[in-house]
Amino acid sequence: MKRLIYFSIMLILISAFLFQTIALAQSAKKKRVAVFEFEDKSGHRYHWWNGQSVGRGMADMLVTELVKTKKYTVIERSALDKIVQEQKLGMTGMVTPQSAAQVGKLLGVEIAVIGSVTEFGHSKGSTGGRIKNVRIGISSQSATVGIDIRFINTTTGEILTAESIRKEKSKKGLSLGTPKFSFKNRNQFDQSLVGKATRDAINDIIKLLDTKATSMPWQAKIIKAVGNQVYINSGANAGVRNGDVFVVYAKGEELIDPDTGLSLGSIESKIGKIKVTNNNLGGSGKASICVIIQGSGFSAGNIVKTK
Repeated sequence: MKRLIYFSIMLILISAFLFQTIALAQSAKKKRVAVFEFEDKSGHRYHWWNGQSVGRGMADMLVTELVKTKKYTVIERSALDKIVQEQKLGMTGMVTPQSAAQVGKLLGVEIAVIGSVTEFGHSKGSTGGRIKNVRIGISSQSATVGIDIRFINTTTGEILTAESIRKEKSKKGLSLGTPKFSFKNRNQFDQSLVGKATRDAINDIIKLLDTKATSMPWQAKIIKAVGNQVYINSGANAGVRNGDVFVVYAKGEELIDPDTGLSLGSIESKIGKIKVTNNNLGGSGKASICVIIQGSGFSAGNIVKTK
């Protein structure tokens, strides 16, 4: 009886260890993310110090900060812009969850980030009184930045999260100049009230993404298959290690919700396994060479997942 209890406890501990190991391996792999230009609904039509629109500037700031975290593989702006233009989204400036998912699939990303700037500006006020006919007052300035943000699962087109983020910064003084949007460089913008409010909003977006990304499974795709070797679009930069073993699936018929028209995923069939032999193809760390250890019929577009 004691041996049975001991065996049961050991089995539970081993199962927990394996589950944790798989979870850690999953989270160690970087998710691929695409950030689309935000729509400017603030009504002010301000521009960044380099001439960019507010929506473009915020999206680029988010891209920069995501890269700095080293937690994600972020699609380069030039690659995203090219696909957006090819899909004729650039003509309207409108990116929907469905179109973002479509572009995301073409780029091989798991999460698409879309949003709109709802507030972006300064306000000014003053309080005070008079002492012997001399007016004494304290001026105050505040800057508000509001963003509606959405994360899209590119596989299904499902909205993973939709949040409204609003940040405000203020200061008071005996003499405050009129706030202007004529920043000469990034440093001036960062030191301004509106720059600090923008930074806080961007940080909140990253925190939201960190929460949602951990619950999504990592995956990659086969670029091409030659003989006993396959090339995948993920490498050392994404946390892929030499010796990693992945399961490969062929994508079948796509399942479409008859009510919403959204994709519910597709029927996938397991076709084999591959093992990473070179996670630094071309020295860039963006792709890997793998050897087939089980199965056949591998081709470009096949989906690669952890075991």
